[in-house]
Amino acid sequence: MPRCSKRTRSSAPANEVIPGATTIDDHHHHKRSRNSSSRRHSKAEDTSFSVKKCLAWFKEYTTVSEPNTLGPEGMEKFCEDLGVDPENVVMLVIAYKMGAKQMGYFTQEEWLKGLTELQCDNIQKLQNKLEHLRNMLKDPYTFKAIYRYSYDFARDKEQRSLDTATARALLGVLLPRWPLRAPLATFLQREPRYRVVNRDQWCNILEFSRTVDLNLAAYDADGAWPVMLDEFVEWLRAERAGDAPMQPAS
Repeated sequence: MPRCSKRTRSSAPANEVIPGATTIDDHHHHKRSRNSSSRRHSKAEDTSFSVKKCLAWFKEYTTVSEPNTLGPEGMEKFCEDLGVDPENVVMLVIAYKMGAKQMGYFTQEEWLKGLTELQCDNIQKLQNKLEHLRNMLKDPYTFKAIYRYSYDFARDKEQRSLDTATARALLGVLLPRWPLRAPLATFLQREPRYRVVNRDQWCNILEFSRTVDLNLAAYDADGAWPVMLDEFVEWLRAERAGDAPMQPAS
């Protein structure tokens, strides 16, 4: 008996597409389309901002007794979650963006103001903004604004001036590479007359750091510097002339 040729029930020419059938290529195409759509949707979610999420995030750091204020304990946890030391200058920039009025505290209003501007409603988004915030300090005008802001932010609200211990700490954060910062800190620590730094003195320290070099060659005794800086220059020259080693300020 002759062998019959074996046929499948749904055989069709290789180049013929059966109406209504889904090919492997079609499946892959739809899968790619869904994946692309999913990625686009995910990307849109990542860049969106939700006030509700931002406020819920804020509540993670507040207490039942003070729901509208993030205090020192909450600030410590916030810094820990952010992966930033509380004394890192970027925390000062964040406070500046929020317009925070008191060191160690963020009100709900301040939090929402700053993070809405930054479009951050979770910790990951803010972490992604840290480099941008640090780069703000490279602009001299922005840096000057943050420097001046820090005076009112850090001072005791019961005092009109900034105590010298806080001023020395702030200078370490804001001007860590200024060659005359350590000598000035030592001078302020040793000189009992300067228990506080007033606003004019604080603002002039920045201008002094930008115009007077390590050797004091650019210092003009007839300039309009505050008496505190004139006395600092006299003291530093006397220290150098006597080769007296200065103890680093704490």
